[in-house]
Amino acid sequence: MIRFASILLAFTLAGTAQAQGAHDHHAVPATAAPEADAAAPAIAVVDKFSAALAAADFATVEALLDPDVVILESGGAERSRAEYLGHHAIADAQFLKDAHIQVTHRSARADGDVAWVATESEMHATSDGQPLALLATETMVLRRVGGDWRIVHIHWSSRKQG
Repeated sequence: MIRFASILLAFTLAGTAQAQGAHDHHAVPATAAPEADAAAPAIAVVDKFSAALAAADFATVEALLDPDVVILESGGAERSRAEYLGHHAIADAQFLKDAHIQVTHRSARADGDVAWVATESEMHATSDGQPLALLATETMVLRRVGGDWRIVHIHWSSRKQG
């Protein structure tokens, strides 16, 4: 379940902040809050991270994560970019490759050099040849470093749907 949650959370951010169609599994509902406009560059980084992870583009994943990123999931922790890339990233990418995700809600805020993006989604995938339906939440915190946003914290959580 931990792998599914991390993958789900990563991919929930794969949509953009504009509505793209209610049934597109990459769609993200438009965010009405004006604060989201300030967070748009951070949202773009989250989207890029999610797409890179699903494509197993680990060079991009590495570039978007702060070296000291903390990733919390299902009671566990990975305390650095190196630890994540050396453990869960490969399994997350494999799982996400064929998963279908529909973002149901996203909110984001930016204040100075800090931003957060929270996403709720529904995921359909297979695990050990069996269909799997999950509800997931993801929070990513980003910090602007030298004009570029880097992910400094990820929290993924999921549960079986139904």
